[in-house]
Amino acid sequence: MAHHTTGPQMLTANRLRDGDVLYWKAGHWVLSLAEGEVFTDPAAAEAALAQAQAQLAENRFVAPYLFDVRLEAGRIVPVKEREIIRAAGPTVHKHTGKQAGQFHVE
Repeated sequence: MAHHTTGPQMLTANRLRDGDVLYWKAGHWVLSLAEGEVFTDPAAAEAALAQAQAQLAENRFVAPYLFDVRLEAGRIVPVKEREIIRAAGPTVHKHTGKQAGQFHVE
């Protein structure tokens, strides 16, 4: 599905293993918004999205999509609140869950 925009975009998804937010960088995923690739060319953004969608069958991540960002003083800033929250990490108390080291994979 084409995402029409005039500004820079990034590609994101969630890792299936633990739900972590992922950001696309040159054909692979990274965990940090700051490390992710910013697309200023809409065709390049759509090509990256198509590449990610082609990898969905590997069941490593889910629901890749493009979102709008701004570049402010050399920093990547998501335009929408949803992406600001996703980039900041879990919205639960910091002393519980995986952010407190209490996450155990069996």
